[in-house]
Amino acid sequence: MKTIALYATDTMADWEYSYLVAGIAMAREQAPDRYQLKILSDGGGDVTSLGGVHIVPDGDLADLDTSELAALILPGGNTWGEGHANVLTLAVDVLGKGIPVGAICGATLGLARYSALNSRPHTSNAPEFLVAATEYTGQQHYRDERTVSDGTLVTAPGTAPLEFAKAVFEALELFPQPVIDAWYGLYSTGEKKYYDQLVGAE
Repeated sequence: MKTIALYATDTMADWEYSYLVAGIAMAREQAPDRYQLKILSDGGGDVTSLGGVHIVPDGDLADLDTSELAALILPGGNTWGEGHANVLTLAVDVLGKGIPVGAICGATLGLARYSALNSRPHTSNAPEFLVAATEYTGQQHYRDERTVSDGTLVTAPGTAPLEFAKAVFEALELFPQPVIDAWYGLYSTGEKKYYDQLVGAE
């Protein structure tokens, strides 16, 4: 069983990973032995989300077995302008091994600080948001889009949690593509036809 690791940190933005973890839970109902979700913090201690939710992680990021890692998910928050060395070093390492990394909102700034966006297409909250990182030289690769997938790297602004989840689902092949398309159609429009397609595709 492969592990999808969600990095938990103080001020993590609740809405940015909500669709994603709900989708992973739905996938586990259909294939319980394929993926497991682990919420990991740096040191294993509890964190408090941006919405004030107290989160008790499953463990310490340092104990993660990368040989069993399917994807690393980095939610946004207010603290990515500094610190987070352990998880950012890990992200660069696993990207080099071909393991998907999903970064949304503030987490893209963290990756920019570690030069992970300098040579591959990406997006973020705005181009100006990333230039705060002096290590960032990837302006020519910036895309003004709701989400950008470049092989194993998925990036998105904080206003696109739905698109972010869809792109991560696709990177992991979490569901067959017709299921992903119906899921996205349902949650982006609310139209019943997508619900019917989703039920029919499962």
